[in-house]
Amino acid sequence: MFWEMMQVSSSRENTVMQEKQSSIQLPHSLDLLGVGNMGKSRALEEIRGSLYNDIRTSEGAKRQQQRLCGPVMAMSFNFMVAVGIIMTNKLVMDRVGFNFPIFLTLIHYSVAWVLLAIFNVLQLLPVSPPSKTTPFTSLFSLGAVMSFASGLANASLNHNSVGFYQMAKIAVTPTIVLAEFILFRKTVSYRKVFALLVVSAGVAVATVTDLEFNFFGACIAIAWIVPSAINKILWSNLQQQANWTALALMWKTTPVTVLFLLALMPWLDPPGVLSFKWDLSNSSAILISALLGFLLQWSGALALGATSATSHVVLGQFKTCVILLGGYLIFGSDPGFVSICGAITALGGMTVYTLKSLNKSSEILIQKQNLVPKSKTGSESTVEASSDSDATSMANIA
Repeated sequence: MFWEMMQVSSSRENTVMQEKQSSIQLPHSLDLLGVGNMGKSRALEEIRGSLYNDIRTSEGAKRQQQRLCGPVMAMSFNFMVAVGIIMTNKLVMDRVGFNFPIFLTLIHYSVAWVLLAIFNVLQLLPVSPPSKTTPFTSLFSLGAVMSFASGLANASLNHNSVGFYQMAKIAVTPTIVLAEFILFRKTVSYRKVFALLVVSAGVAVATVTDLEFNFFGACIAIAWIVPSAINKILWSNLQQQANWTALALMWKTTPVTVLFLLALMPWLDPPGVLSFKWDLSNSSAILISALLGFLLQWSGALALGATSATSHVVLGQFKTCVILLGGYLIFGSDPGFVSICGAITALGGMTVYTLKSLNKSSEILIQKQNLVPKSKTGSESTVEASSDSDATSMANIA
């Protein structure tokens, strides 16, 4: 009897000890499980936060644009669209007989505005930076300048010969260099200046055979030079300094451009736009031109955001030389020996300018990589100062 009582008591003690051990192990396992779940939830939150920054913030949208469309992609995109719209606009103005350059530009920007509105409704438009970072006056000025740059460009092409139009485009290059020096104290090396002079001289020689003077057309061409230069500088500066993407900046500035084009149309377009034959064939050609105009505006903004205003002008002169040489090699046109030599000279100058720009970019990138270990060992203020200086130097690459 006594032995049985001892066994019962010992079994009770063992049961109590097991319950205590289980009560001790259970919170420990719950703690481990909780830590694991917290780590997983934290990782999920970080992934969600990174996706949100890439999609719904202006900085993330800008980084995504830089990843998807670098300088080479942007310049190639702009080059192909520009060649296509040159042929389309020639078809619209010559064969269709739509000799209303300001109204054609207005149609281009109106179609672009409608497409951007559709993107905005479908939430495909990148997020704009906060309004406090970019004042409304800057966006309004860009929209107004863009209307003069685009409208006067088409008006100059309509009233001048191709040669005189190219001469006016050559004058945009020194205007940009001078304006960037006055506004941002940005300088250009002597070798780049020499390369730009070679490019300008080559384009001038290539197009001098088609040089015809028209007083009214010359006034329009001269009035177009300054807005064209300022337009390129503002597009490049706002994207590189204020985290604007091309589509977001187009969405904010296109309404202002449309309003100013409406004001310019009675002054620069001839009468008779309402009596134009708006049949299916003519309307289709104008609509195709408008769609290409939207792509041209988008690709030009991408190129200006990825490079600089001067590089974009050099790209425009490159298009002129390629079209001239392509017509000679593919279609058998004969622009003359002097024009061909001028185009080849201009292409050589463009090659030198591109190599100098790439060398400068690589030097700045190497300097930035060398500053990273030093900034890590320094204080936080040193890190912030070095990052700000690197951002400024990268934004001012020619």
